[in-house]
Amino acid sequence: MKNLLIKAGAKTPGIDFNENGGFVVKGRSIHEDPDEFYNPVVAWVKEYCKSPAESTIVDIELEYFNSGSAKFILIILQVLTTHLHDDRELTINWYYEEGDDDILERGQYFSSLLNKNFIFIRER
Repeated sequence: MKNLLIKAGAKTPGIDFNENGGFVVKGRSIHEDPDEFYNPVVAWVKEYCKSPAESTIVDIELEYFNSGSAKFILIILQVLTTHLHDDRELTINWYYEEGDDDILERGQYFSSLLNKNFIFIRER
């Protein structure tokens, strides 16, 4: 399995998923066709879950994302929380800028939907 690296664009986030368990989603996600962008990412995550690292750390560092992107962010996190069992560690770090209640609340909502505690990191 090879690492997945997608450079950030004006409407798409940077994706840096490492087979050793480091996952980063960073930037803006307002792609007009989120299926086109995220389906290969979801497929990579599903493949990763067949033979995951001992510890997986997910850093979500999105400054803005639309509802279509939110669906896929949630799917990616669902795949990870569903397929990584008790013998594997999963940490989800959710970054938000100080005062950006929308991004913070989205993370809190995802955390409650997945029944998984996120680590919320406020940036200044």
